[in-house]
Amino acid sequence: MKRFIEQSFPVKEVSEESAREKNIRHGHISTLHIWWARRPLASSRATAYAALIPAPDDTEEWDMRRQFIINLSKWENSLNPVLIEKARRDVLEANGGEPLKVLDPFAGGGAIPLEALRLGCETYAGEYNPVAALILKCTLEYPQKYGAVIKEEGKEEGKWKDERGSMSKNPLLDDVKERGNWVLAETKKEIGRFYPEEDDGSIPVGYIWARTIPCQNPSCGAEIPLMRQFWLAKKENKKVALKPFVSNGKVEFEIVKNPDFEPAKGTVKGAIATCLVCGSTVDANTTRKLFREGKASQRMIAVVLHHPKRKSKTYRIATDDDLAVFKEAEKYLKDKRAKLMEEWGIDPVPDEPLPPKETLGFRVQRYGILKWGDLFNSRQKLALITFTEKVRLAYKKMIEEGYDEDYAKAVVSYLGLGVSRVADRNSSLSVWNNIAEKQEHTFGRQALPMVWDYAETNVIRGVQGWEKQFSYILSALQNLSPLTQISPVEVEDNER
Repeated sequence: MKRFIEQSFPVKEVSEESAREKNIRHGHISTLHIWWARRPLASSRATAYAALIPAPDDTEEWDMRRQFIINLSKWENSLNPVLIEKARRDVLEANGGEPLKVLDPFAGGGAIPLEALRLGCETYAGEYNPVAALILKCTLEYPQKYGAVIKEEGKEEGKWKDERGSMSKNPLLDDVKERGNWVLAETKKEIGRFYPEEDDGSIPVGYIWARTIPCQNPSCGAEIPLMRQFWLAKKENKKVALKPFVSNGKVEFEIVKNPDFEPAKGTVKGAIATCLVCGSTVDANTTRKLFREGKASQRMIAVVLHHPKRKSKTYRIATDDDLAVFKEAEKYLKDKRAKLMEEWGIDPVPDEPLPPKETLGFRVQRYGILKWGDLFNSRQKLALITFTEKVRLAYKKMIEEGYDEDYAKAVVSYLGLGVSRVADRNSSLSVWNNIAEKQEHTFGRQALPMVWDYAETNVIRGVQGWEKQFSYILSALQNLSPLTQISPVEVEDNER
């Protein structure tokens, strides 16, 4: 029996839906964790269906099937009960009423097994990579195993509507949300003071930093702030920039609106730096050598502010007080790191070496960044190890409260993904997006290139902090929840 996909397939239309899917954020499984080899859900769902149903006998049915596949591939129809249930019936009928078994031995980000599961197949997914194995468990196994919808009658609190509009409660989703809020509250209680509010109630949502090197002109020796450009906000109706000027042999900055200079031209390009004090340049090899010899530093340049009652962000130059708070966080990190190292038996700051210097896509080693922990400044390290500690405590707390160990592990797995999302948005390789006025994530592509100026996130209350990043986890989990109890699913960690 020939299958539909062997005879025809709406390649153009499904490709367009797959491309459109890249812009989907909330609810998409890609927001759980980065995975480079992800397959679009649209094409995975459409090709799986087309490969599991027989080729039609007449032209009219061909046209109907093609249009059905196009509709099935659309993101907004991924939980459409009418379309999905018809697709499942078609697959069952094509196999004599028995659920098909689907095995993906290298399942990666989980698109193919997820869509096989959505179509009612008995699904098995395997992976050697431990990151992928965790992604698969959070995508396929845990929602199936623990996210069964429980109907509640006459009780409004804690309910949410499933795709059919009925009122229901999802225990896994509720527990993940509750424990995630607890992690944030406990972290804020401990380190919130290192992100102090302004007197007018504005919240510092970001800090703009620049790495620095000393000018190599013997008669100068000034500090060169390495900045790729000076824009803070570059919109049609809002143009704000850092304007550098020289005062007493030092580069200072002021914040200007509608700048009268070209902010796109910074002080460094291709590791060649220009001193704004004397005008001399530092060649690329010397720049890298200064970093490797520990003669480079960093400087907080500006603070990004957001007032809860206003839409627009504002900016100010960093002060001595801002630096003093950072130094306090640095001191606290030293004590907390030692405490956790004693408790855990390992360094809470990742001390594993980065891949060798010439590994494809990795360029930071040339600048003396040799360990994973070196990718973060002191306050970023403090934030991440504190979140990690609270996630571990959340697991311990659930066990003490009598939760099943496997269930508690499932819950904190999603919390761990939340920490990973925060780390991606809060490293010393996170650049400032002056169009959207936000921090970009570290892995803009599958590489770690050197970043000269970067944006540090207020992880407690910032627009790219824990609350924002964890909302993606919750949204994806809620989107996965209606797939519970469709058919068996098993994720195998092939490392065993």
